Parts: sequence; C-alpha cells; structure tokens
Amino acid sequence: MSTPLDFLGIGLGPFNLGLACLTEPIDELNGLFLESKPDFEWHSGMFLEGAHLQTPFLSDLVTLADPTSPYSFLNYLKESGRLYSFYIRENFYPLRTEYNDYCRWAAAKLSSVRFSTTVTSVEYEEARDGASEGVYVVRTAAGESFRARRLVLGTGTPPYIPEACQGLGGDAIHNSRYLPAKEELQKKKSITLVGSGQSAAEIYYDLLSEIDVHGYRLNWVTRSPRFFPLEYTKLTLEMTSPEYIDYFHALPEATRYRLETEQKGLFKGIDSELIDAIFDLLYQKSLKGPVPTRLLTNSSLNSASYEDGGYTLGLRQEEQGKDYELVTEGLVLATGYKYAVPAFLEPIRDRLRWDRQGRFDIARNYAVDTTGRGVFLQNAGVHTHSVTSPDLGMGPYRNAYIIGELLGREYYPVEKSIAFQEFTV
Repeated sequence: MSTPLDFLGIGLGPFNLGLACLTEPIDELNGLFLESKPDFEWHSGMFLEGAHLQTPFLSDLVTLADPTSPYSFLNYLKESGRLYSFYIRENFYPLRTEYNDYCRWAAAKLSSVRFSTTVTSVEYEEARDGASEGVYVVRTAAGESFRARRLVLGTGTPPYIPEACQGLGGDAIHNSRYLPAKEELQKKKSITLVGSGQSAAEIYYDLLSEIDVHGYRLNWVTRSPRFFPLEYTKLTLEMTSPEYIDYFHALPEATRYRLETEQKGLFKGIDSELIDAIFDLLYQKSLKGPVPTRLLTNSSLNSASYEDGGYTLGLRQEEQGKDYELVTEGLVLATGYKYAVPAFLEPIRDRLRWDRQGRFDIARNYAVDTTGRGVFLQNAGVHTHSVTSPDLGMGPYRNAYIIGELLGREYYPVEKSIAFQEFTV
C-alpha cells in the first residue's frame, strides 16, 4: 500500500491555492490539491470592465506570509511585463480579471494541483499495522482514491438563492452568471436587481450606464435601510488581526453569532467611490428627464412567482410594515454566497465538530475534526473567526498557521500581535 500523503486539499479557490503555493517549497510536506473545474476560475461571471478587488495587491496568495515567494503578485507582473505599468498606474487594487489571471499563472507553476478531479466521498481508515494514526481515504468520480493523514477543505461558498426564489422557473440568474446572461437580459423591458453588496452595485451601475441604449426599466431592491459603504478605516481594519481573532474566537457562541450579523458592513459593503459614481450617473442621466429606474430600500423579498415570461415579487417595506408587489421581466439575484457542507463529508460526519447552530465548530487553529488536528477549513468561519475568514489578506496568515499545524512547528513566522488597540480586558 502506498505511503499516505501528509495532507490533501479539496477545492482550489484563492485560499487553498495560496496554501499550495506556500507548501510547494517545503520538502517535508507531501501534499496534493484536487479541483473539479478544468482550470482555475474565480467569479468569472463578474469580470465587469474596471471592476477591482476591495483589498490591495499585498493581499495576494503568499506575500503576507512570505514576501520572498516566487508566487507573489509582483512577480506575476514582472513575468507578464506589466510591473512598470502597474507602478505608474499608482493604484494598489488589482483588477478582478487581473487577479484571476494571476491565480491561473500561479496554479500553472505548481506540481501539486490536479484539475478536473471531482471528490465524491471521504472516509476514515483507522490506524493499523502499528501506525500511530489513521488516514483519510478520498475517492473521486473517476474511481481514483487517495490516502492522506490530513485534509484541508477549500470548496468555497456556492451562490445563495433566497428561499422565495428556489425552484422559481424562468431565466432568473444569480449575479455569478451575470456577464454570460447580460445580452439576453438587456432585451427585456424591465430588469429588477435584488441585493445590497458590491456585486449588486457593480451590476446596477453597468445596467444604468446602458439604460438609454436598450430602453429598459431598472429596479434595485435591497433589504438594507440604505446603501451601506464598505467600512475601510484603518482602526477598523485592525479587526483583521491575530489579536481580534483570539478575542472573537473566545467569545460565547451566542455573542459571536450576534456580532456576525452586526459586522456584515465590514466586508459586505459597497466601495464608497462606486456609491458616489452611481449617484453622479443618475444625476447626469436625469438632466434629460426622469430616469426609468427605482431604488427601493428597506424592502425584503418574501415571495416570488413566474408566469407568462414575467416575475411578480412580493416585497415588504420593513420600517413601514407595508406589503407591495413589483412586476418585472428580468430578475438578477445579487444575494451573495453561503457555505454548504459538502456531501462528500457525510461518511466522516461523526469525526467533525458542530456547534449548536449546526455549523462547523472551528477551533482557533482552523481544525474542524474531533482530534483538533486532522481536518482544516478555509473560509466559512465568520461565526468563529469573524471578518478575517473571507478576507483575502488574512489567507496567507491562516495558511501559515495551518502549515505550522501540519509540520508540528512554525515554518512561516506567524504574527501574534499587530494592532495598536486592545480588544479584550
């Protein structure tokens, strides 16, 4: 029987890709990463012209763990012949298409990545033949099996469809498929966008820009009381720090869940510049007369139906407590992403830790298994690790932490204290 891998990563989003880059030069670790897609792809349906990351280029796959890594964004620019152009541009925020291309460039350099490989089940094989610990057996759709001592889950968060719109019918789309559907969408007489975050704002601006060309009516519906900007002040950014993770993780479960709801504006808001650009565009277009668009705040989507090529949305103005309807031909759900536990984990469900809400009980070291050192989780931990969980800049920190757990010693120095403020008594 072959020697088991030291670890196996399932899924290859930016976080597991970063782990692959950081473990590539470590001879002591024998790892493999499996991804079901044929190549790296990160939100390609939202590659709108000029759309950029909300974090600067230093939050790449590796730099904040290892500034000397050959897989850095700056090295990608150098090899692409664009380093000086990026320097002259004087903008720290990479374009979204550029970041995706950077990730594809990094993935192509790695020996530990296998695409077009779909995991179907994970089982646990108890220790035998004098081994000190058991191994995880990972099976794929192609009939292959891999054995590994540790797992790192990086399957990401799938698009979230509100309950009212599940099984709705018609050609409604989630924002993750916006660009491929845009041409057909703009042929409709009316389009309604539901959502309140950055993606919703980018789509609204894009559709508003071309509203005169196509002549549709455009509605933007949000449950939020206003269009919240992303809070990006420097002392707030200190919440993406080791100290804040320590503080937040140690809070009672009920408190963490309350804060999870309250802190959404810290990572799900809209760039303030984009909010201003939307207002300026509305003002510019209004000079010719009323703009056929409505921005509806405080409005929750409670029901939806599809008939004769159109949708009827049942909305409720929450502050007034009044119900109303909105009829539209096109429907775009910019309703974000929500983690779903992969079905392939069902055979080892009893080896995983769960909290009282039925979600992963993620340890401070990012482990989710009962041993506290066998299965690690990327992202999906806002309820345990706060706003640091989805933050690209904290990916290298988490990966350096996980690598230390895999090796049993620190390999990349892990920061312990970086904040000026104190979060705990």
